[in-house]
Amino acid sequence: QVQLVESGGGLVQAGGSLRLSCAASGRTFSNYAVGWFRQAPGIEREFVAYISQTGRTTSYADSMKGRFTISRDNAKNTVYLQMNSLKPEDTAVYYCAAESSVILLHNPRGYDFWGQGTQVTVSS
Repeated sequence: QVQLVESGGGLVQAGGSLRLSCAASGRTFSNYAVGWFRQAPGIEREFVAYISQTGRTTSYADSMKGRFTISRDNAKNTVYLQMNSLKPEDTAVYYCAAESSVILLHNPRGYDFWGQGTQVTVSS
């Protein structure tokens, strides 16, 4: 299996930027597609972005398109989520998840391996 650790969260003002990292260890990271999800209090975990094993295919939730960018560096076993133009409604715990054969790439159930999450708070 693969172990995931998120970092890079914090407190930022509206309009600011953060870059989250998802560092992997364990099995060959390049065999795994990665998704970012987020969860705010009282709200179900929601899809943010997806990147395929090679990085050639990405997908974003509609509300993140144009503001967030997902990328990966397989040599460093790391996936990144660059978040720009942050809004207070982006406040949540952000999780990365990995799966070797993703079918439901927009659904948390499509991923077997999860990190512990990193808190992002956007102040108005």
